Amino acid sequence: MTTRPEHARPATLADGDPWLIVGAGALGQLFAAALAPTHPVILLGRRPAPPAIRLRTLEGRDRQIALPRGQLNDWADRPAGNEAPALAILATKSHDAQAALDALAPRLAPATPLLLLQNGFRSQPDITERWAGPVLCASTTEAAYRPGPDPDSLLPDVVHAATGQTWIGDLAARHRALAASVAERLTRAGITAAPCRDIRQRLWQKLAINAVINPLTASHRVRNGELAAPRFRPRIVALVAEIAQIMQAEGVLPPDAGWQALIDAVIEATAANRSSMLQDVLAGRPTERDAILGPLIEAGRRHGLEVATIDALYRTTPR
Repeated sequence: MTTRPEHARPATLADGDPWLIVGAGALGQLFAAALAPTHPVILLGRRPAPPAIRLRTLEGRDRQIALPRGQLNDWADRPAGNEAPALAILATKSHDAQAALDALAPRLAPATPLLLLQNGFRSQPDITERWAGPVLCASTTEAAYRPGPDPDSLLPDVVHAATGQTWIGDLAARHRALAASVAERLTRAGITAAPCRDIRQRLWQKLAINAVINPLTASHRVRNGELAAPRFRPRIVALVAEIAQIMQAEGVLPPDAGWQALIDAVIEATAANRSSMLQDVLAGRPTERDAILGPLIEAGRRHGLEVATIDALYRTTPR
């Protein structure tokens, strides 16, 4: 990686240039399936896959969406030339983001804009500092999950469990026009998106939601909506109280209705969804425990706050 140079950066994206999506998890497939009918997109994953995505829509209908797919290593090793993307979307897990970018970097123009879809607040600052081109970050409440491996070939590749809002911006607030261009393209594709002047606030707010829902659903192997059961209430309330203290110390504004109401609303709105951490546990993959809970624990210690409930959750959450 190179140090960020002081050169002019693109303000908008050309209409016809392809977007590259790296990471064929639930969110990567959802974004690819939404974009493909109206915009050229290439989806890269770790394994071979047919050139289509089977998407189960919010209405419960299955759609087959054709699009180019490939493996990350094969694409990274291809000769330089065609298929230079106008935008590279990193939809990998947080702990895989830097390695994926390192593999792609030799085949990307140095000024290629990135869009980061990672949970937590680990990879975004690091990649923003190291990548030469613009780095946009996204905070999204779109909910999707993969049904998991099954011999039944009629299962979809990804299920769109709940619609939401996607905010896009960069940590230095220098690329608002680019963020607006990306948001407009996503909205046109059916993913409601808007540029955001302070994406850090949105990322911390999403982190607060993820820090409650992801570890609890993964530890207890339940869908999001089951967290509304009375048996989870005392622990959720204790977690939210500690998270609220951390956010105040970090200068992150609470939502209008307060942190508890926000998290309760997300649990209700995404009741049918399997959190990303639960999907990882069920598939035997490493979780994003460190990316989601780590920043809260570090911030709590930095500000001298008591975060015993978050500490205990960290210790009991699958790695």
